[in-house]
Amino acid sequence: MTARLLLATRNAKKLDELRRILVGSSVGDIEVLGLSDVDEFPEAPETGATFEENALAKAHDAAGATGLPTVADDSGLTVDALNGMPGVLSARWAGRHGDDRANLELVLDQLADTPDERRGAAFVCAAAFVVPDVEEVVVCGKWRGTLIRRPRGKHGFGYDPIFVPEGETRTSAELEPAEKDVASHRGRALRALLPHLRELSRRS
Repeated sequence: MTARLLLATRNAKKLDELRRILVGSSVGDIEVLGLSDVDEFPEAPETGATFEENALAKAHDAAGATGLPTVADDSGLTVDALNGMPGVLSARWAGRHGDDRANLELVLDQLADTPDERRGAAFVCAAAFVVPDVEEVVVCGKWRGTLIRRPRGKHGFGYDPIFVPEGETRTSAELEPAEKDVASHRGRALRALLPHLRELSRRS
C-alpha cells in the first residue's frame, strides 16, 4: 500500500524542490501531496520566534486538519552583518509576504556599505515531520556563504540570486537544481528526515 505524505506548502517552487529531494532519495513507495491536493483548512499565522517553532506548528496544523503524515519546513536567510536577520521574517522582510524581488533588494540596500569580507550569511531550514498521535521530529540544515552585490542566475527563488555558497563562485540561482538539492539547507534538513520517512513507507 502506498503511503501518503503531505508537504505543507503552497509555494510551487518549494514544493518542486522538496519533491525532487524525496524522489531522489529512495524513501520507498510514498505519494507526495501538496496543500493544493487536500481540502482547504484555516492556516495559522507564522508567529514562532525560531524556524523550528514555525516548522513544527505548520506540520501539526496540517496533520491535524488532514490526518496525513506531514512534512513542513520554515526557512530563510540569516545575515551576519544584520545580526541574523531577516531570519524568520525572510519571506516578508520588505513588508509583503512572498515578494521575492522586494525582499532581496531591501537586503542589498541594507548591506550597501558593508565590505565584501563582512557579507557572510547562511540559509537555514528547519523541517518538521508529524504523524498524528504517533511521532514528531524537527531537524535543521544550514548552508553557509556570502552575499554578492547584484543578483545572478535564473534558478531557485527568494534570495538565491545573491547567495554564493562556500566553495563556489556561482550563486545558488546559477546552480542546476540537482546540484542545489545536494548542497542546500533544505536538502540537508530533508535528508535528516529520511530514516523517519522510510519507516513511514514500511508501516504502510
